[in-house]
Amino acid sequence: MPVGTLGSVKGVSQNLLEELGVRILLGNTYHLYLRPGVDVVRCVGGLHRFMSWNRAILTDSGGFQVFSLNELRKVTEEGVTFRSHLDGSSHFLSPEPAMEIQIGLGADIIMAFDECTEYPADRDRVRSSMEMTLRWAERSKKYFEEHKNEVPWDSRPPSAISHQQKQVLGFAQDDNSQADANPQGDWTGQTQALFGIVQGGMDRELRRESALRTVEIGFPGYAIGGLSVGEPRDLTQEIVESTLEYLPKDKPRYLMGVGTPEEIALYARLGVDMMDCVLPTRAARHGLLFTSEGRVSIKQARYAEDPAPLDPACECMVCRRYSRAYLRHLYAANELLAQVLNTVHNLHFYLQTMRRVRAEIGAPHA
Repeated sequence: MPVGTLGSVKGVSQNLLEELGVRILLGNTYHLYLRPGVDVVRCVGGLHRFMSWNRAILTDSGGFQVFSLNELRKVTEEGVTFRSHLDGSSHFLSPEPAMEIQIGLGADIIMAFDECTEYPADRDRVRSSMEMTLRWAERSKKYFEEHKNEVPWDSRPPSAISHQQKQVLGFAQDDNSQADANPQGDWTGQTQALFGIVQGGMDRELRRESALRTVEIGFPGYAIGGLSVGEPRDLTQEIVESTLEYLPKDKPRYLMGVGTPEEIALYARLGVDMMDCVLPTRAARHGLLFTSEGRVSIKQARYAEDPAPLDPACECMVCRRYSRAYLRHLYAANELLAQVLNTVHNLHFYLQTMRRVRAEIGAPHA
């Protein structure tokens, strides 16, 4: 899932995302809550209509962003009081407001409110955080069940609901033509899908306990959170593998905030169904591009007179049309087009990585 923090994947318009074959985007609850505000999005008919995106959307709970504020927040059993990074204004977020906000935004998949445990942390701290996340998961589900019919879908294009139902929760075939289909059918009464989040730090036993107890609460999908927070990469893989053992194979399993193309391919083969990462878009803005021949830092002077395409093996619109010399010039000249073209290429590379993984999974085995 490309990350569209504020309802926008930086530098890339929605029609380009559609051409790239993006099937689902991630929006950020914390940022959308602060700007433009949930009331604005709700009055337009929900996030799909607001950003003119008829394919699926997932919103996170805002927990990770709140907890990353460090000195600007105070955590209690009830929730988190924090100060906006925009203007310093005080706000309160807990499972109930997090659900209210996400219901108002109207994404297809929403996340339970959790605490992302810092790294490193001792076992008592990790257990305390995990227990609170489990209590918050129960509160999130309770509020969601009581208010799930309040989604602003009355003026929302029905294809977005259909796409989520068919493609994300139903593990549909990789057919992008379905994404914009508008099948006949009555979607009255359809609701969002609330996913639970497994925490437990870097402790395998606590991860096992968190997974089993989260599954016991019962959700249509499960996320593995609290990773890629500074721990070694081999430890990340160890925790992911050990956690997957205890999550249902017949429900979506979502690894949050990961990773490089190699990591995404690896985790998909291990059994992860969904991943999001800011790396393809963030790296693009800094001139770091992913290719079949390895990573390319297009800012380097050695590309100034290079007439070759960025990646000879890539079929994206950037590689088909532009040279490394031109891409290097755009970046050196601080042209906005540099960010656009770099981002388009990186997103295409990531999406192609996933397509190859899907093809391998779907291929018959001897």
